Amino acid sequence: MAKPEFEFTPTASVEFRDCAPHIDGLSEAILAQDSESDAVTRILKFEPGTDTSPNGALTHEFWEEVFIVEGSFRDLRLDRVFSAGDWATRPPGMEHGPWVSEEGAKMFEVRYYQ
Repeated sequence: MAKPEFEFTPTASVEFRDCAPHIDGLSEAILAQDSESDAVTRILKFEPGTDTSPNGALTHEFWEEVFIVEGSFRDLRLDRVFSAGDWATRPPGMEHGPWVSEEGAKMFEVRYYQ
């Protein structure tokens, strides 16, 4: 089944939930998900002070496209701050993170398999 069809819908209609694995202050709102391919469109939210170090650096088997909508976070591996307006395209296997967000951040993210 493909992702469901939605006309413009307020993001307030979608509840944030803890991400898996759990990190204090990190949550997601799933906007659309394809149950067969596991392709996902979501908003990822870092509360102020969130530190994803317990997860270490991440790699995964899917493509990931990310746009920072608000706030900022520091990539601890790269020792670099990324802020609202910055974006990334990550192919499968690309190492990224961990991050710390002092002020909090929200990101729009699309994940898909090719």
